[in-house]
Amino acid sequence: MQDDYDAYVEEDALGSGSEFVNDTDTNDSTASEGVSSQGEESGLDDQVFASSGEAEIEGDFERLVQNIRTADAISGAGMLQREWDFRIEDQDAVFRDDLREASGIGKRKKKKRERRVGPVLSHQVRALIGEGNQAYVDNDLAEAIRVMQEVIRIEPRAIPAWTVLAQCYEDQSEPQKALQLRIMAAHLRHDAEEWERLARQSRVLGFNQQAVYCYTKLYSLDPTNVDALWDRASLAKEMNDLRTARHSLLAILKRFPHDITVITELRPILIELSDFALCAFLYQGALHQNQALYPLGHPLDPSVPGAPPPSGFGFLELLVLADLYNTMNEYQRAIDTIRKGCRWLQGRAAQKFWDVCDDDREYDLPHEEGSDAAQRAGDVQPGYYPLDINARHRLTVARIKMGDAEEAKMHANIVLAQDVLDYAALFGEIADAYYELEMYADAGPIYETLGADPATSSLYVLLQVATCRKMQGDLREASEVYKQVVDADASNTDAKMKLAELYEIMDEPRKALELVYQVIDARKRRPAQAEVIAPDPGTSSQQGASLFEEKAHGRPKGKIATKQGRLTLAELKGLEEQREKEALSGYKRIEGLWPNILSESCSDQIEREWMLEAEKLVEMFRETRNLFLTTRHHDFRGMFPRRRHQRQNETDEERMASRLELIERDKHLRKSKDDVSQQERVDLFRGVSFDNWLRVSMQYAFILTKQGDYELGDEVLRHILLSNAYRSKEKQVTIRLAIITCAIAVEKYSVAVEQCRKLINTYQFNNDPMRVLLSSLASGLRSTDSFISSTLQKHMLRELRLSDGAVKTPELLKWNSSSQRYHLTTVKSSDDDDATKGVDALEDDAEEGGDVADPTSDKKPLRLPTKNNPMPVTLYGQLCLAAKSYQSAIFYLLHAYDYCPEDPMICLCLGISSLGRAMQRQSDNRNHLIAQGMGFLSQYRTIRRRVGEHVLPEIEFNFGRAFQQLGLHSLAVTHYERALQLVQDRDDDDVSVAREAAYNLSLIYVTTGAIPLAEALYRRWLSI
Repeated sequence: MQDDYDAYVEEDALGSGSEFVNDTDTNDSTASEGVSSQGEESGLDDQVFASSGEAEIEGDFERLVQNIRTADAISGAGMLQREWDFRIEDQDAVFRDDLREASGIGKRKKKKRERRVGPVLSHQVRALIGEGNQAYVDNDLAEAIRVMQEVIRIEPRAIPAWTVLAQCYEDQSEPQKALQLRIMAAHLRHDAEEWERLARQSRVLGFNQQAVYCYTKLYSLDPTNVDALWDRASLAKEMNDLRTARHSLLAILKRFPHDITVITELRPILIELSDFALCAFLYQGALHQNQALYPLGHPLDPSVPGAPPPSGFGFLELLVLADLYNTMNEYQRAIDTIRKGCRWLQGRAAQKFWDVCDDDREYDLPHEEGSDAAQRAGDVQPGYYPLDINARHRLTVARIKMGDAEEAKMHANIVLAQDVLDYAALFGEIADAYYELEMYADAGPIYETLGADPATSSLYVLLQVATCRKMQGDLREASEVYKQVVDADASNTDAKMKLAELYEIMDEPRKALELVYQVIDARKRRPAQAEVIAPDPGTSSQQGASLFEEKAHGRPKGKIATKQGRLTLAELKGLEEQREKEALSGYKRIEGLWPNILSESCSDQIEREWMLEAEKLVEMFRETRNLFLTTRHHDFRGMFPRRRHQRQNETDEERMASRLELIERDKHLRKSKDDVSQQERVDLFRGVSFDNWLRVSMQYAFILTKQGDYELGDEVLRHILLSNAYRSKEKQVTIRLAIITCAIAVEKYSVAVEQCRKLINTYQFNNDPMRVLLSSLASGLRSTDSFISSTLQKHMLRELRLSDGAVKTPELLKWNSSSQRYHLTTVKSSDDDDATKGVDALEDDAEEGGDVADPTSDKKPLRLPTKNNPMPVTLYGQLCLAAKSYQSAIFYLLHAYDYCPEDPMICLCLGISSLGRAMQRQSDNRNHLIAQGMGFLSQYRTIRRRVGEHVLPEIEFNFGRAFQQLGLHSLAVTHYERALQLVQDRDDDDVSVAREAAYNLSLIYVTTGAIPLAEALYRRWLSI
């Protein structure tokens, strides 16, 4: 952990810096890297750091002198003649000694000679210094200044000259010039106390940039001075120089690791810099350090009655860490932080058995009268431990965004049961989380709750309410909310335009036209406001009084900022033409190489060349922002759309007004042809069709997977899945099948299950996606683990309920235009509440990406099935069978048998489930189950034999396997040998069944002691 932290500090030091005239980055970097955190090495490191700091300061002095010589002569209006608002309180000790030596009054203190640094001065320079000192003693300041300037011209490193010159200007009531010269002299003296005085005075007088520079030099000379770092950080924060503040605080943390005070001061800076990863790293390190100090935990959670106030890493820091993980989309880590952190704060750190639970039963609410406790499956019972409502809110947001709708609903209900006035912010964040995942059915009621109270209502909340109602198809109610917004804020043109769109959809063109006219009139009456950036009147004077450019570290504003670094339209078109030529050239090259790639004699050189050219094309496609718009309902319209961006709103308003006028005259006329929705799609990108772009991307991903770089291939396909060029369902399915193919090749079956679930959501009441799922998980332990995962079981159970409800209770199904799916609305039984209020599809519908259609489109709902579908119930029964839940498997498979009694697979699964249940200890009717299983196996044999003679080995093997499970080895041997004989007689290349039979038969032979027979099977069937 410490090594990682040091890496963070060193990396930050290398990248930090300020906008000084002088280059202080190297010095800052040296300061960061020279500090040792602890131990006996710190003293040696500090000495080395100080030595290197002196060298850096002298180098800065040389650069300053060179800048002075380049700018102007010393006697001219150069850098040293600028106004400086500095003054120094104490006389310099060396200067006093020089005065004593020149005047002959007093004795020179020997201990001060140790402070004299610099080169050995020549006799000429010494004589001039003496002459200048004498002139100062005689109060001839003009002569003293002239002489000392001559000394500096001859030998810039002569410290007495700078000191006397500074004193002369101070006596002339020019403290700014005096302070300039003292800073120059400080570069040669290497006195940390002097730099501290100069920094303090600079800060008091408002020369913040120069004060930061002085603190930097102070720290480089005295690495143990943490106060200098703290002052530097505070000053940089006031100047909005966040990177310098970040560097200083990180340097403090290196000396005092995991200090909560420093981390708390650093947190808003890192958040402003969007460095959430480092902020979470620091908080996580502090948590680990406190957990190491108190491994069993302490009851510091304020939710525990009578708990003392937290010290060190407390409850608030835990919430901050969870918020950071949620911001970085690391939702599982946020959940672990809340669960384990609150457990540690409650003094229950030793209860690690809660970590095996995927849900949050540890913090379930206890069962009370009038409330239903959450039903939990498994051996671990709920803990009913208290959890602060703020921590439960973090769990809610994380569960929502990671797709665990059922667990999120449980936490959300608890949070939403609180007083909305006290927890309005928590309500809003939960609603926003639902809204981001397009779970409008859950977000809408929360927004409505906030909007119902004047204390929590706002225009944003009302607009969100209207959007949720619109996305759910309640256009009339959405229009009423928009009307409230318009009445509250008549200048809100966005709300007026959205309301006009709704009126148009609801066939009320007169009202829509009136609103559009209002927007157009308001735009015309709005005066053009020129943005003029006025210079700061104090800027010029401060720049003239400081060695550094005293300016704020903020972003430029106004038109100047928007035009910086932008190319003209002609330049952009020329650049686009060049890239189009490169794309066509690269595509032709890979097309010419592709036949060689498919051949078996393809050389590595050709493959590498193809990969390089394909990588250029794929990255070119992925780096084009116009192909990955934030709006999910617009197709790609080319690199240079016809409409100018600055005229976007005006064109929309005028086009809508003209269209509504035509509708008002004759409602049967078609809409204007120049409407945005009628624009032709662009099927080419840089001369290559989108189909060819997709084919190249898929081929590139396949070869990457083949070469062992599956992660990159998967990233490419997932990124292309988000492109606006591939919004159609056909393209989405093609890309998802490619992702599944790559996942199967590297045995990432969980990815295959994820994509198959999305296909099942897209094609509701269709059996083909389920067949794709089953074919993707053919056999093996890893595929079985993915097949019996809890997420897939819950998903298939929801699909099963929807399929059953579509036939039995179609009136309970409601079409959702946003997700293009049917959802269950309500049922009488309260036990199925998790699947009856729309939660059945919320987990997956929001992840469909480009598959989500425009809710305002005229697409009609799907036709509901009228007959019972055996596919989903059979699949769920097979899930239970693979999970060894034989009793549940028998239940669902019997339903499937009722729907389709002539299916051999259902009969075989029923036979296996019956025999499996008979072998369990909980079974109380073994003989009945065995007879039932053999009966279904016989039915399977009868139905399967109708296919042809080629399936007889399969039938014999299944019967042999059934008898082997029952321990009837003699009958099992008979069937296995018959299967082997059938395969041998037909002389077919397909010997997979024979090998399975031979292996099982060899196990029986070895068990019964027939070793020679087993060896014969090995040589005949099981040898390569």
